[in-house]
Amino acid sequence: MKKLLLLTFLSFCFCVSAQESGDLAVNTSFKKNTFKRKEKKESTFKAGEWLKFRMHYGALNASYATLHVKNDEIDGVPVYHVVGKGKTTGWASIFFKVDDTYESYFSKEDGKPLRFVRKIDEGGYKKDLEINFDHKEKKAVLNDKKNKKKTNFELQDSIQDLISAFYYLRNNYDADSLEVGKSINMKMLYDDDGIFNFKLKYMGKEVLKTKYGKVECHKFRPLVQSGRVFKEQESLSLWVSTDKNRIPIRISADLAVGAIKADLDGYNGLKYQFKIIMD
Repeated sequence: MKKLLLLTFLSFCFCVSAQESGDLAVNTSFKKNTFKRKEKKESTFKAGEWLKFRMHYGALNASYATLHVKNDEIDGVPVYHVVGKGKTTGWASIFFKVDDTYESYFSKEDGKPLRFVRKIDEGGYKKDLEINFDHKEKKAVLNDKKNKKKTNFELQDSIQDLISAFYYLRNNYDADSLEVGKSINMKMLYDDDGIFNFKLKYMGKEVLKTKYGKVECHKFRPLVQSGRVFKEQESLSLWVSTDKNRIPIRISADLAVGAIKADLDGYNGLKYQFKIIMD
């Protein structure tokens, strides 16, 4: 359960590391009818946005995760710097302690990742990685600081890291052109396992009851590998608000043993008003 506790929300697709790249169809470019490409397209988020998610494993409050958007620069290039943190809380921290930090620096102009940091401590399982992306030279260098090892990767079109992928999708999918049953495909790099293909199926709209009231959402299904962790390939469900903010509202998953759910538990600094359905 250690990967579920944080990757649940920070990866936008809930434990994408459980996938095997060979299982998914490759799509190196986004479909024209699914993604809008406009010059100076207005972002759906801004610096200062802060989101908090509470995760439940059955009746247990297992952990929480936060995402905080900041302004920064890398080599003079204005970037968004997103810091994602995850911790187990209460009784869960007694049985399994998690203290993870993820950071992504990506271009404000086109959303391409420039640097990704992953520092995790999950029940004694530790990693300290930094990936630097050079899009001009079409390469990325992964520095495994714990094991003092560097690995080079050849970049491919539309590559994203674990965090930048979430914000890239928020800014670029065309909600009006989403089709039920159709999928969004992209490539991701965030670990020494290498580049893999990620697939997100659109399931339609649903209205969820939340602590804030009723929220209309787009529902997606990230496809994962069934087996030891997940019951089926489509065991995960993700709900994103249909308003201009496009923030995650809930994630749920049927596991091989039990189920896990993550709900939006707090927010601040949204660019647009959070839309609640009034009865």
